[in-house]
Amino acid sequence: MAGKMKKTDPRQHGYEFGGPFGAAAITFGLPILCYVLTFGCNDVTGCPAPSLLHPKSLSLEQLKAEVGWPEDGIWGLASWKATFGVLGYYAFNALLYRMLPATEIEGTELRSGGRLKYRFNSFASIVTTLVLVLSGTIAQGADFPLWTFIADNYVQILTANILIAYFLATFVYVRSFSVKPGNPERRELAAGGCTGNMIYDFYMGRELNPRVTLPFIGEVDIKSYMELRPGLLGWIILNGAFVAKQYRNYGWVSDSIVFIALAQAFYVLDSQYMEPAILTTMDITTDGFGFMLSFGDLVWVPFIYSQQTRYLSTHPVVLGPLGISGVTALLAIGFYIFRASNKQKNAFRSNPTDPAVAHIKYMETKTGSRLMISGWWGVARHINYLGDWLQSFPYSMPTGFAGYTILAAGTGAEGAVRMRDGREVVQGPAKYWGMLFTYFYVVYFAVLLIHRDRRDDEKCARKYGEDWEKYKKIVRYRIVPGIY
Repeated sequence: MAGKMKKTDPRQHGYEFGGPFGAAAITFGLPILCYVLTFGCNDVTGCPAPSLLHPKSLSLEQLKAEVGWPEDGIWGLASWKATFGVLGYYAFNALLYRMLPATEIEGTELRSGGRLKYRFNSFASIVTTLVLVLSGTIAQGADFPLWTFIADNYVQILTANILIAYFLATFVYVRSFSVKPGNPERRELAAGGCTGNMIYDFYMGRELNPRVTLPFIGEVDIKSYMELRPGLLGWIILNGAFVAKQYRNYGWVSDSIVFIALAQAFYVLDSQYMEPAILTTMDITTDGFGFMLSFGDLVWVPFIYSQQTRYLSTHPVVLGPLGISGVTALLAIGFYIFRASNKQKNAFRSNPTDPAVAHIKYMETKTGSRLMISGWWGVARHINYLGDWLQSFPYSMPTGFAGYTILAAGTGAEGAVRMRDGREVVQGPAKYWGMLFTYFYVVYFAVLLIHRDRRDDEKCARKYGEDWEKYKKIVRYRIVPGIY
């Protein structure tokens, strides 16, 4: 049966992400976007760079000087030092995966029959790492070598992770052609990633559950490992580096950057603690592992999701007790909706007779599946997405009406915040324009969740047929009750 899935008709399954053209644009365009965000909002001249505010007189040479473009050009975007540092980080994560106690849990049933076992210990791994990092910070403060290494090599670290993402996507793509029908390892191809179009399949991922056996480490499920470990931990570590950088810049730390760093750390730790819940997500059950997930896990999440603390490390914002209370309340509401709805879904799927979900009404489909039509999931078909999206606002709101310009020491600008080295940071004409960078996450996340909802709707329509149409008449709203 697995062999029959080597190639699917895109007209039957349907191209996603704009088909081959869209996949190619994303595959080669997202790394460029990461560099645009990195250089456009910088700690050299401003956020955005001053020349970007005057496009009519824009000079490429002037812009390069303003954004801190490497002296040796494009080759300066990478370095052996940063690359080896990043590889060491990945190796350290792999050692913790092997050495720390773990639990083994079976995944959902495969199309070809049987279930795969997953080894989970990411929560213990991340806590161990954070304890080591905290110890180093207590001993050496903001000058802890990890923090200064990240600050001094940020662009090169970004490049190293981009290259690893491309390498990993290429490796699993080539290796997927060795999947044979009826193989004892239960290797299986993803229905949506075997269209026969190379760039599209490279992006979507041909193999559903690629695994590799490494010396000493043992077998590693690449998809679940990358989904939960290096990128999410990297998100917390990058935030920590920017908190330390703000202290080195000003000699104090703002409540806004502390709030974001702690809130996002809580989000990551919660996902690590609930690690087995990943087994029922679309990423694991449906999508192959290709460039979409490798780049998303290793580059997009840690480097794009930490843009707010990166901004605040150069332009601190003080919220005060009232501001902190407001963003905390919004975060709590979003988290409650997200966690309570997911908990209810997982409990119902695991044991519908559980007293916690025994009251839930459901609709039974011809496939034998049960679709909840009351409780959280009777309110909207993806009510958890609403909670997830609401949490994105408190990540960006502490940056305020973002935008700043960095002036030379001794300028004496009114209302400037002065760094330890004398440089002055003012908002000036950059005010509001910086929101393109710090609020990018909110807009992107909304697009992501809406697109995921559409993808899930198409998948369920194929799976349940007319039963899905009946279900949608009962649970009418997609994400936002009463609106969408």
